Amino acid sequence: MIKRMLCKDLYKEIERLERSIIELEEQIIELKTQLNMKTEEATSLYIENQNLRHKVEMLEKTHKQLIEMLKKMKVPFVVVDEDEFEDVEIDK
Repeated sequence: MIKRMLCKDLYKEIERLERSIIELEEQIIELKTQLNMKTEEATSLYIENQNLRHKVEMLEKTHKQLIEMLKKMKVPFVVVDEDEFEDVEIDK
């Protein structure tokens, strides 16, 4: 009788633990999926950042080349640092 009760309790505990294991395995799968999504997002942002850096570098290079070309052609020009000036509205 005592053996039967002990076995029944142990069997219930084993079933509970098996259910817990299944739940934990499902959580692991979900977390792996989230991790993969975050990794893909980070990779995508890295690539986008590299592309933008390249575009900025190319624009800076073109800007310098244009300035040098204008200097060689002796075209008068003024370089304005936009950060030093406020936007001004001009009424027509």
